[in-house]
Amino acid sequence: MKKLGIVAALAGGLVIGSLAGLHAKLPPPPAKSDAEKAAEAEKAAAAKAKEAEQVGKAHDKAVANYKKNKGIAMDAKPPAAAPKKK
Repeated sequence: MKKLGIVAALAGGLVIGSLAGLHAKLPPPPAKSDAEKAAEAEKAAAAKAKEAEQVGKAHDKAVANYKKNKGIAMDAKPPAAAPKKK
């Protein structure tokens, strides 16, 4: 019986401790300086430009593959429409 009481007390303490930890508040992060904000914006812009370039290359590669496999010549003009008969 004594062991059951010890286990129950430990379990209750664990529950209370975990609930207290869940309600704890972290301190707010320090404010960023203008230089840090500018560096972060520049880094984000560079990453966005690089991603856009990679997407463009992927699109070009996909179009070239599609045209190659469909038998469409890259430099060929589409055939002229046949004249309509009246």
